[in-house]
Amino acid sequence: MTQTATTTSGETERPTREAMLRGARGRCPACGEGRLFSSYLKVADHCPNCNEALHHQRADDGPAYLTILLVSHLGAPLLLACYMAWRPSAMTMILTFGIGAVILSLLLLPRIKGGMVGLQWARRMHGFGSPPEMASS
Repeated sequence: MTQTATTTSGETERPTREAMLRGARGRCPACGEGRLFSSYLKVADHCPNCNEALHHQRADDGPAYLTILLVSHLGAPLLLACYMAWRPSAMTMILTFGIGAVILSLLLLPRIKGGMVGLQWARRMHGFGSPPEMASS
């Protein structure tokens, strides 16, 4: 059960953890139902379920940097352990770890980006907390 609290400005507090988990699953951080991405890494302008505006997100290079950090920190010790245990040829190491790094990166990147969009939504960053824009006359 989600507890709701209000901030000093009278706005309802958004649960950060829940929003990040929803985003990591590729779902709208507001409702958890609509798809967050319209393609592999393209964030939809609006949630198809609750119509929450998602075009405010500014994940930029953050997900790529975190993906590289995670993949390299997982791969380096594994590479060393495999080399010490089996002494495979250099070509075997290059192929297996190269393919493994590419696959792991492709799997992690949209999840990390979704989590960052969820964090931005929950913390009302980059326009996620501002009132709807007025139509110009």
